[in-house]
Amino acid sequence: METDSSSELCVALDEAGSLVIETREQGLRRARALVRKYVPEGVRLSDELIAERRAEAERERQR
Repeated sequence: METDSSSELCVALDEAGSLVIETREQGLRRARALVRKYVPEGVRLSDELIAERRAEAERERQR
């Protein structure tokens, strides 16, 4: 059976123990909104992680 992402449902329990049924798209929107609370607009976490790893590698080379 072929399905598209608009017909797939995700089922989970939230923090309060309530059953949540939503489409993948709704779940992605909710997750992105949650991340936006903690990560300022324009900040790319992948760039920050790469910079941290390069800095750590440089510190290791200097030892």
